[in-house]
Formats: sequence, structure tokens, C-alpha cells
Amino acid sequence: MLDNLDLANILFLDVETASAHPSYADLSEEFQALWKLKARYLDRSTDELPDEERAAELYRDKAGIFAEFGRVVCISVGIVHRDKSDGRLYARLTSFAEEDEKVLLERFSELLAKHYSDLGKHFLCGHNIKEFDIPYLSRRMVVQQLPLPEALDLYGKKPWETKHLLDTMELWKFGDRKNFTSLRLLAALLGFPSPKDDMDGSEVGRVFWEERDLERIAHYCEKDVLATIQLLLRYMNMPLLTEEQAQHISA
Repeated sequence: MLDNLDLANILFLDVETASAHPSYADLSEEFQALWKLKARYLDRSTDELPDEERAAELYRDKAGIFAEFGRVVCISVGIVHRDKSDGRLYARLTSFAEEDEKVLLERFSELLAKHYSDLGKHFLCGHNIKEFDIPYLSRRMVVQQLPLPEALDLYGKKPWETKHLLDTMELWKFGDRKNFTSLRLLAALLGFPSPKDDMDGSEVGRVFWEERDLERIAHYCEKDVLATIQLLLRYMNMPLLTEEQAQHISA
């Protein structure tokens, strides 16, 4: 499959998420109770419902990874094209980062509808997108009462009907369903820059709610997109991109 892959038809993406509210205390009583039920399965030290302090701690650290208790704060995307003048590959990276999640999701949906609607030709590529990014985006679109773009509407689809989703973590598994390998580990192993040199995913919520620094989150998210591009190039036995071959453009 990779031998015949046209990089120009791939939209590389990564999603950053945060808790839906600044803190556990900002939740309604109903959602505090619901979070405690969820948090009971996150706290392996006990089978009991967590107390208020522990529930608040777990909400701060874990809520952002659950679409029911979190929200999307940034979607970074990248495309690869070959320059006609020098024949080299270049990556263009951009981010959709908004405090209004609905606006953010609408902008991303418009991009998919306009440029990536042919599922027989176009691909979405990311690291662990099948188990995280795609389901998360779809669930949040339902919450925001937005129609699902065709590329994200996977209900009832057979595996051979979702070939437009290229998951670089799944490609690394080579059939091993037990294996989880981080993008950071593969970057170190395969010799391209780590995407985790400024912050990591656990800090996104704090940077979003306390620092209100969407630009920093977008910069971090774009590094993940670039690392995913480099990883796919490694899989295809192609040269890595240099720093000058990766360009940021405004959304």
C-alpha cells in the first residue's frame, strides 16, 4: 500500500484536548457525580469512589482525554508537496486553535469537505488516530450538534471501508494488537527530532486554562504533525525533511 501512496493526497493531523471546564469545582453537581464514577476506574489504588480532593486531582490530570468530559482546543494539520523547481518535498503546517470549540470544529469540517471528500483518493494520517483523534473529534461534533464529515462518519463501516485512515501507530504494530508505541519513542528509534521538546500532552489543559496560550499549544501540536510526516517517510524509505522543508502557514 505504501509503495503506491501519493503523499500529496494525505492530510496529516493531530488533536490537542483539555478538560471541558477549568476545574472539577466548575462542574455541575450532576457532572461531578458522573466524573466520580468515571474516576473510580482511573484510580487503581481503590475500588471506592474518590473523595472530593482526589476527584479534583484526577479531573485536572485526566478529564481532557475523555470526549465526554473534555474538549478540543487545537487541530493541527499538514500537507506534503513536491516543489517543481527543485524537486524536493516540503511540508506545510497550519493549526485551527480556538477558544470556541464549535467554531474550531466547523473550520476543520469545512477543510475536509472542500479538499478531502474523495475517500477513494484522499487519506487522513496521524499517530493513534483510530483510537483517539478520530473518535474524539466525532464525539465532540455530536456534542456540538454538527454534522459529521464523511471522512469521520465511521458508523457501520467495515475495516476495508476505512482505508482512508492511515494510522502510523497501527502500521508499526505489524499485526501485533497488544503493542502501543509512542511517537516520541519512534522518533528516537528512527532518528528524527522528538515532538516533545517544549511540553507534553498532560500540560495542554494547564496551558489552555491558566496561560490562555493557544499559540504555544498550536506550535506543540504542529510538531506532532511534522513528526508523523517524518515517521511515514521513514516507513516509505524516503529521506527525512530538513528544518527548512517544513513551513508554517496561517489558517
